[in-house]
Amino acid sequence: MREIAYDDIVNAVKNMILVTATNLPEDTLEALQEAYDNEKSPVAKEVIAQLLENAKIAKDEKRPLCQDTGLAVFFVKVGADVKVVGGLLKDAINEGTEKGYTEGYLRASTCEPFSRANLKDTVGYNLPAIIHFDIVEGDKIEIEYAAKGGGSENVSRARVFPPAAGKEGIIEFVKECVSDAGGNPCPPITVGVGIGGTFEKAAISSKHALFRDVGTKNPDPEMDELEQIILEEVNKLGIGAMGMGGTKTALAVHIESNPCHIASLPVSVNIQCHSSRHAHITI
Repeated sequence: MREIAYDDIVNAVKNMILVTATNLPEDTLEALQEAYDNEKSPVAKEVIAQLLENAKIAKDEKRPLCQDTGLAVFFVKVGADVKVVGGLLKDAINEGTEKGYTEGYLRASTCEPFSRANLKDTVGYNLPAIIHFDIVEGDKIEIEYAAKGGGSENVSRARVFPPAAGKEGIIEFVKECVSDAGGNPCPPITVGVGIGGTFEKAAISSKHALFRDVGTKNPDPEMDELEQIILEEVNKLGIGAMGMGGTKTALAVHIESNPCHIASLPVSVNIQCHSSRHAHITI
């Protein structure tokens, strides 16, 4: 049994948040640069140039990439042969989140659903973090983190289709979601699609699909082909960068699929803005 100190997890999470808030990941930067190089609309090309300049300023001046520094979302794989010493793993992730957001002077965005009262002085600064745990083999802890802003989260949807809807139904659903979203999620976007499982499994899968490096191939050839079809269809919508029109509405479509009940076909769409702030560490 390998022991990992509680404080080591706190510091790792804190540092991950601090770096991600001001440094756009290389996969996203490369995708934006490619979008700039291939964009046909002069207006959209100028908008993407400004997004790239914003990323450079954020990195050079160590300022947040966006005023919406998001809710902290984590997917955590915990090795069965790991023991956290000094406290609970969940508490360590929440403490690291609070320290990262306070030390980075990032916005506290969590609030009570109806009064809209900010929770920074009661529950904690930008707490609670959204954490999904999984138990795996081994003696390590893998932590995936993303800052999820309101603009992109607000246009997400889930629907349970009849099985006969098939791939065509899924393609049309994703197109509908992106079309209705328009410029609200600050495109060019990454589109996460969860297929199968149950209602909630599809939603979680669509969120986790956004953690994949932008534009990497799906290991399932059938899903990889479907991703390319949906990406082409979405980019035909002409929404473009920041909703100003153009040929690059989406940088990538990422699908996660799961076995499902014989009577249903759950599908969820979760969208990430152009500032796809995500990181992955192993402790």
